[in-house]
Amino acid sequence: MADCITRAKEIITAEAQALLNIPLDGHFEKAVDTLSYCKERVITTGMGKAGTIAKKMAGTLCSTGTPAFFLHPGEAAHGDLGLLHQGDVIIAYSTSGKTREVIEMLKLAHHFGIETIIGITSHPDSIIRTQSTIVIDMGIIQEPCKLGLTPTASTTVMLAISDALALVLMEKKGFSRDQFGLRHHGGYLGQKAKKESL
Repeated sequence: MADCITRAKEIITAEAQALLNIPLDGHFEKAVDTLSYCKERVITTGMGKAGTIAKKMAGTLCSTGTPAFFLHPGEAAHGDLGLLHQGDVIIAYSTSGKTREVIEMLKLAHHFGIETIIGITSHPDSIIRTQSTIVIDMGIIQEPCKLGLTPTASTTVMLAISDALALVLMEKKGFSRDQFGLRHHGGYLGQKAKKESL
């Protein structure tokens, strides 16, 4: 059991270190400004585990005052790309930045008048970097998985960057507790927002 706990602590420490190593710079600030000026919707996208983070980001944005949708890049190739229209901003997630379905979607997005793509990626030679107008660098990440394959530290970093974007954006917009309650009227958080707004 001690070995199990020791290993678990190593994994948690590795993920915490990956968070501390995120090289935030002016690109993050530019992304916040761009999202705050967006008059249309924010479209998040990603495949696999990165797609799960993208879905969560869309939900967080919606509940904090920024209309957003998740667009699966695989489905985009079969008609759902028609969701896009001029003025939307895309946030694309890919640690490697080489995911074929995501790259294809970003290349075609320009045909729908998409001018701004925020890429969240790690690898220095990431193709997403060339397709994005703003790149938020995740830093160089070492996955704590013994195989070096299971995405855990990388998805933890993606999630933290997403949360930071959403919350800083919310604060920049002056989003209120009342506004939160209108969008999240059910469950514990909805009740909490209503009570504390009285």
